[in-house]
Amino acid sequence: MRHVLFRLEKDRYALPLDAVREVVVAPGRFTRVPHAGAAVKGVMTLRGRVVPVVDLAKLLTVPGEEAGAKVVLLELNRRDLGLLVTDVEGIEPIEKVGPQPRPSRMVRGVTRVGALSVTVLDVEGLDSAVAASFGNR
Repeated sequence: MRHVLFRLEKDRYALPLDAVREVVVAPGRFTRVPHAGAAVKGVMTLRGRVVPVVDLAKLLTVPGEEAGAKVVLLELNRRDLGLLVTDVEGIEPIEKVGPQPRPSRMVRGVTRVGALSVTVLDVEGLDSAVAASFGNR
């Protein structure tokens, strides 16, 4: 199965290609969403559609500075969701995914792409975590 590979700082992650609609350059500013969780960056308008954007590093609690240059747009159950990431590296086939050392609903497991270790994310788990971010406050 083909996956989109991207980075959060130095760490590499992947999402199934069939869940990714497109990748766009992050706008300079996002419109804040009142009472949303800390991981919610805000919303952006893309071709007339309002898209919520989540800082993926904060959602996954990855330490480091906020650095988002690209937005990976997912289409989940007829809803759009943007994930703010450092950079997108390309599309790679991933055949085998090993188990995750620490259980997480957002992570399917880990794999290797060439010499690189890649964390494969679970789309449904991300969707649930994002929904919780909007309802927690």
